[in-house]
Amino acid sequence: MLVCPSGIDLSSSTLRFVSDLLIARQGESGTRWRRLPAGRQALLVLAHLRCGHTYARLAVGVGITAAYRYVAEAVEILAAHAPNLAAALHAAAGKAFVILDGTLLPIDRIPADRPYYSGKHHRHGMNVQVIADLFGNPLWASPALPGAVHDIRAARTHGIIDALAQAGIPCWSDKAYQGAGGTVRVPYRGRWEKLSAGQQAVNRCQDPRARRTGHGHLQALAPTAHIAVQHHPHHRPGQGRSRPPPRFVHMRFEKPQW
Repeated sequence: MLVCPSGIDLSSSTLRFVSDLLIARQGESGTRWRRLPAGRQALLVLAHLRCGHTYARLAVGVGITAAYRYVAEAVEILAAHAPNLAAALHAAAGKAFVILDGTLLPIDRIPADRPYYSGKHHRHGMNVQVIADLFGNPLWASPALPGAVHDIRAARTHGIIDALAQAGIPCWSDKAYQGAGGTVRVPYRGRWEKLSAGQQAVNRCQDPRARRTGHGHLQALAPTAHIAVQHHPHHRPGQGRSRPPPRFVHMRFEKPQW
């Protein structure tokens, strides 16, 4: 068995956080022995979730079944600690505004699975709605819906638009949320030459390049929020961003011979 240097663009505090959660769960369940200690299990789980490594690739020394159980256990624990929409909006109450945007988690499906095919992205996937702060840091990610679901429909399904309106939190989104109402604000649609001076000024405030790109400057922060959900187990390495986000520190590790 060959061992090659590799890396996960996550901080060591993330590894400790997941390890502590696993140790607490093992104490609650009364687990006496495991093939992997909590730290190694946490590293295995992060390699799977962040880098998309397959169970077969991570199962050396533990077996595919055990690797699957380790990942499933950690995902269940992390999901239990994820904030719900109400908690996320409570945390965002003091912010000037939030950003709402949708992202697609690519998955492997046969062409017959039309509900999972996104016409916007021209591939199969799952639609996830993300709420981020004004710096692009994710505050909340929704449960996944089939990729064919439009962003505005997904936002309404999850009750995001109504929740934002009830909380009175201003929200900026892209043109996919046209007609959302409430506190959601979107750029003006139409050709640049046909927009009024005031409409052009609004779009230009969102992005000085608005005339060329049609995308808001605020929406340029949305990919930062997408990082947390784009690196899904089914997301193939190399299809995400070419560099890790600035808030993460690159951590070197060697894949152990378990």
